[in-house]
Amino acid sequence: MSAPVIEIRRVWFSFNGLPVLENVNLTVKSGDFLAVIGPNGGGKTTLIKVMLGLLAPDRGEVRVFGGPPESALQRIGYVPQDIGMKQSFPVSVEDVVLMGRLRGGGGWRPFGRADRKAVQAVMEEMRVREFRRRQIGELSGGQRQRVFVARALVGDPEALILDEPTSSVDTQGQTEFYQLLKEINQKVTIVVVSHDLMVLSSHVKSVACVNRQVFFHNAPEITRDMLQMAYHCPVELVAHGLPHRVLPSHQDE
Repeated sequence: MSAPVIEIRRVWFSFNGLPVLENVNLTVKSGDFLAVIGPNGGGKTTLIKVMLGLLAPDRGEVRVFGGPPESALQRIGYVPQDIGMKQSFPVSVEDVVLMGRLRGGGGWRPFGRADRKAVQAVMEEMRVREFRRRQIGELSGGQRQRVFVARALVGDPEALILDEPTSSVDTQGQTEFYQLLKEINQKVTIVVVSHDLMVLSSHVKSVACVNRQVFFHNAPEITRDMLQMAYHCPVELVAHGLPHRVLPSHQDE
């Protein structure tokens, strides 16, 4: 059995004295497709940043590929919520993807034939090669997200972490996007933060509900108990675990 991709043990994290994560334990196995869900402000993005080593926990241990997160940066592709690139910035799709071939720590080097071959292959895989000469700001939200995933994949990572990748994508685009991720998951471990519960249900392999604590379910479904623990209020489940509606508390006045 292969070693876990990510191991989080008894992790606590606070911001300005306010607890954000409390006694978190989570293991992401090789080949998993993990959906991270939970209420806004529940700690989902913080959990992702702890996984990546962008935030250091107050206490507890985080291991990525068996070592500290900073030692595994070249093995993980990351697509954050905010890419930080203005749509008006004059750069082509091909050049955006090519940025993913840059390597930290070794100084700048000119891109070679192998770099450009890898870029063409990953643009084809993410179905954006036809847009390669267009400016990034000319694309739709869904097309841009596929470009940013291509940039994360062009370095040939073993794991891909995405934070709310379809927040600006319509329903049809979400379905197509997650189908692409499902195909990528055949060779890359995936962790995705998302509110797209209905779309996710037919693609993921496991679910983690985050609201300070983490409630993990090693199956592609979300149970009533998980949601009530994560959202701390009564929950109504529709169909096979998805979608769900969070209802107001029915406590006595």
